[in-house]
Amino acid sequence: MTLTAAANAPADLASGPKPVRRVVIGNKNGVPAVLSDERRLGQFESWPEFSNTLLWTTPPQPQVGSPELAQDPVPATASFLPPVGGTSFMIVTFPPDSQMADPSFNGPGFGQEVGRKVPGLAQTFESDDPAMHTTDTVDYGIVLEGEIWLDLGQDEVHLHKHDVVIQNGARHGWRNKSNTTTTMLFVLIGAQRTL
Repeated sequence: MTLTAAANAPADLASGPKPVRRVVIGNKNGVPAVLSDERRLGQFESWPEFSNTLLWTTPPQPQVGSPELAQDPVPATASFLPPVGGTSFMIVTFPPDSQMADPSFNGPGFGQEVGRKVPGLAQTFESDDPAMHTTDTVDYGIVLEGEIWLDLGQDEVHLHKHDVVIQNGARHGWRNKSNTTTTMLFVLIGAQRTL
């Protein structure tokens, strides 16, 4: 998993995704304490305006108490898709889809980079329509900035800043039909598929 710890990165970059400040709180000797405070950004060289930053994961039965239990789980994460009962917490920046129509956009290169940097999730994307995917998760999504269209195949939902979507293991895709960048926060909860 490749993730940039952007501890010294400026908070206001001129363009593109912004590093996210992640503050981890836990207990040290029975006293609440800041265990880490850093900026993170899951950057993509093939499409610098896109980012997918995995901020934290939990196992199916997380434990709290000692500082060791609050160690950063992200570097050891083998899949962005959590196990049943586990969670993945991420922030994704979606540039306008129109950028993919630009002749300079390297679609195959971006696809390969997504495969490397978003393991598990990347493998759920459909080859004939790479935005569409189905995961065994319940997803809580919140639009932090901008607007986005949730593509359901036969229907779509237009979401705006501060709109919330709960996605229950359905086939879907994210489309940014606007001319500005959209940023979303996602919490994925691993679920068992019954059908």
